[in-house]
Amino acid sequence: MHTYDIIIVGAGAAGLLLADALGRDPYFSTYSVLLLEKESKKANDRTWCFWEKGSGSFDTLLHASWKQLHFKGSSFSARFPISPYSYKMLRASDFYKAYHKRISGYANVTIQQGMATGFREEGGKAVIDTETGAYSCTYLFNSAFSWDELLTTANLPVLQQHFKGWFVRTQKPVFDLQVPTFMDFSIPQHGNTRFMYLLPFSETEALVEYTLFSKDLLENREYEAALNQYMKEDLKCSHFEILQQERGRIPMTCHDFGAKNTDHIVHIGAAGGWAKPSTGYTFMNTHRKTAALLTHLKSGKPLSQFSQRSRFWWYDLLLLDILDKDNIRGGEIFEALFSRRKVQLILKFLDEQTSFSEDIRVIWACPKWDFLQALRRRLFKGFR
Repeated sequence: MHTYDIIIVGAGAAGLLLADALGRDPYFSTYSVLLLEKESKKANDRTWCFWEKGSGSFDTLLHASWKQLHFKGSSFSARFPISPYSYKMLRASDFYKAYHKRISGYANVTIQQGMATGFREEGGKAVIDTETGAYSCTYLFNSAFSWDELLTTANLPVLQQHFKGWFVRTQKPVFDLQVPTFMDFSIPQHGNTRFMYLLPFSETEALVEYTLFSKDLLENREYEAALNQYMKEDLKCSHFEILQQERGRIPMTCHDFGAKNTDHIVHIGAAGGWAKPSTGYTFMNTHRKTAALLTHLKSGKPLSQFSQRSRFWWYDLLLLDILDKDNIRGGEIFEALFSRRKVQLILKFLDEQTSFSEDIRVIWACPKWDFLQALRRRLFKGFR
């Protein structure tokens, strides 16, 4: 049996960020670390976006960034300067290439291709089984996410942020390079929370994405029909070329992922519930959680104590309860929020950086009856 101090399962964003942090931090220089990846990721299989103040750790890898955001609802539309924030876009292919190169330079980190078939605690260690043999370690961090497991074990509402995006090139200028569309709820809702998301790279190139917050996925033709309609009717563009496509789904749930953690096994990334339940934003949250995880490791506290709920977990749960009961209400809630509060406060709240008094200001801008009813129902049902 091969033995390491730390094994990381999965080389997506969470796995790579953690492996890099362990290799970079002198505290862990004597720890042997194995990054086990099912396959070497090189393709641009997803796009990550996030906002932050000033310069950040990923600025040299960014594909684009903006200082404004556009929001559009059924009766309200506005473009907001977001300074001191910037809205930043990172392509997965650029991130994978850079972080594989960085990690390969750490003497204490080994990258190996292999597929985990199971893991368990045994004799005060974590044991992981693969197709080619077993490995033992003191700490195991698993980023392999299972939709089937979530959908069969979750004890709280489970929605999905699911989307299909087209990277398009048009024959004539169509896009405003300065302003990405954060959410456009003016499109047909069809009983769900649906919006368009648009990131412009030039006047003729952009990522246009059809996004839903709902329980069930659509047929591929439904995503494509909506994208076609938006390009031709909303953007008035009949002639365009699809350069690349992306499709994905992100869990939106307050399910207790940390309940599966033990003193030697911790789930990270989406598998650890690191996707923001109310919005699906994951990348920057994963970056912050990685730093917190290293601090926890250094403290010597049991890993089973790492995952803890904050008050923002309760806010997210109430929103998910509303959307779970009446899935079409999302557009109305976000429109009320963006029309009544400064965008900087909203971004700060979604980043979970606000004070309690700021929380109240944000929540008070939303349809109050919906949240009061959701709170009443949740108090009756309980929070487990």
